[in-house]
Amino acid sequence: MRQEQAKLIHLPELNSLAYLQAEYLHQTFSRHTHEGFCIGVIDDGAQQFYRTGREHIAPKGDIIIVNADEIHTGSSAVESGWAYQAIYPTPEYLQTLTRDLQQEQGATPWFPDAVIHDPGLSQQLLLLFSLLEQPNNYLLKESLLLSTMAMLILRYSKKRTQEKPLSAIGQRLQWVSELMNDTPENEFSLNTLAEMVNLSPWHFLRQFKKEIGMTPHAWLIQARIRKARQLLSLGHTLTDVTQRCGFSDQSHFHRHFKNAIGVTPGNYLKGLRLSSSLKSPLLS
Repeated sequence: MRQEQAKLIHLPELNSLAYLQAEYLHQTFSRHTHEGFCIGVIDDGAQQFYRTGREHIAPKGDIIIVNADEIHTGSSAVESGWAYQAIYPTPEYLQTLTRDLQQEQGATPWFPDAVIHDPGLSQQLLLLFSLLEQPNNYLLKESLLLSTMAMLILRYSKKRTQEKPLSAIGQRLQWVSELMNDTPENEFSLNTLAEMVNLSPWHFLRQFKKEIGMTPHAWLIQARIRKARQLLSLGHTLTDVTQRCGFSDQSHFHRHFKNAIGVTPGNYLKGLRLSSSLKSPLLS
């Protein structure tokens, strides 16, 4: 029986690139987003996840990709669970890279395929992952990361189709979502939010999910988790983060954080501290 374990660290020598190693059996990721891209390889088992409006299954050896700020989920597609490794490069890093790769210079790449079967690229990603936790070799790590991301972009990135302009209601709902994202520690009532955009609570609830991709409550939880990650990276304690992000208690915070990030807040904090202790003296 697979033992659930996950480790998320940040690599200071690679601009604090986040790197995850995980084995899951019962873990189920709720609908959530990441500020960065998720690029991973399935080491064992198979993962099922929602992305771009439908469900996908990634078996062992395949590459999984989630674009930055894209709503997605995650769970096992088989009874034995799944294991994978992933990195979370920022949009800014990949945007900088495209300046040398595409005619449309400086564009943030977009990957239409959630699952990619490319054994050669998978092996190169696994080689990169095997080096990330090793001490030193900064030049080799940077070079392999750069070449691997360039290969991924050149082979699988597409120009994103221009989205339709938001309707008047869509614009108002976007404003509400940004308000919740900017002040996630606040409590919001459904009636108050609906009144802000001149909709009935029922109509607001349905339209918000249609436009944003998740319910107002789920969106607020994600906003709180984003703020929690920021505060943890600044050295705040778990108790302080729980209170400052609007969670009712640490149990509530723990459950929602793990459902979205895949590790507990405590393990996330350990990863940050480990990254800090391994920081290159050249970068100090």
